Amino acid sequence: MNNIGKRIKELRKKYDLTQVELSERAGVGLRFIRELENNKATIRLDKLNQVLRFFGHHIEIIKDEK
Repeated sequence: MNNIGKRIKELRKKYDLTQVELSERAGVGLRFIRELENNKATIRLDKLNQVLRFFGHHIEIIKDEK
């Protein structure tokens, strides 16, 4: 999750949003945004997708073709 938190923070700053503004606009709690950006080991994927959708992204499971 390390890279995801970093990427969310980069997107937030790119769009000149505070953590409070992002939490309000994405419809998640401020605590969730802080934990996400600080690379909390466990987070709710539904909330992560909610934040990602705000930026026009999403996470999905893709089968490894090895």
